[in-house]
Amino acid sequence: MIAPDPGTATARLDRMIHEASVIVPFTGAGISTECGIPDFRSPGGLWTRHAPIPFDEFLASQEARNESWRRRFAMNSQFGEARPGRGHRALASLYRAGKVPAVITQNIDNLHQASGFASEHVVELHGNTTYAFCLDCETRYELSWVRERMEAGNGCAPDCRACGGYIKTATISFGQAMPEDAMRRARELTLSCNLFLAIGSSLVVWPAAGFPMLAKRNGARLVIINREPTEFDALADLVVHQDIGTALEPFIAH
Repeated sequence: MIAPDPGTATARLDRMIHEASVIVPFTGAGISTECGIPDFRSPGGLWTRHAPIPFDEFLASQEARNESWRRRFAMNSQFGEARPGRGHRALASLYRAGKVPAVITQNIDNLHQASGFASEHVVELHGNTTYAFCLDCETRYELSWVRERMEAGNGCAPDCRACGGYIKTATISFGQAMPEDAMRRARELTLSCNLFLAIGSSLVVWPAAGFPMLAKRNGARLVIINREPTEFDALADLVVHQDIGTALEPFIAH
């Protein structure tokens, strides 16, 4: 059901949140755009200017690894200076109130953690861009260390100092396997809730996009909050087509 106006949407969402005992939010890029984080897929997004570097290219080419890191550091101001928006703060309020056990996210920006979620309660399906790790031995690296080595090495991405493996941001690239633990936890959370909130996601990236349908088929109510229509709107109990921060701001605890 598409809410006819913002007031009706807020009232219906408030009632559904009040009636739910376990709420699982599933967030996409739309929740972070007001924070200055780019929406990769939309017109004018990063991927309309630079095609993403597939995982196999990253592994096969030193130049691809160099370019991948150049792009990451070019976005430092956007990711490094971003702060949680109204949507993040609203979900953190529900988390602190005991309504939300964890959040499932397609985002890589660490803003749910910054808003107050414990790290173990943020299920990151596409990883995290605020740190890096070795693809072989999984040694963690801070981005500042990688940048220092690149500057000292004429722009060449460094290898792992422990084992010589390739160092990559802790994100999931095209062609890279989805994280098994995160996918398992996301499925468990989806099956545990009686209200599933799909927020700021176009719901076109699979297999992650299957979680709203899984929740609905398991008997949970489904709410979709997104500025643009999605293919799942007809299945939802409530659809809110408006700015994410505006839609969720009433639920920020003060």
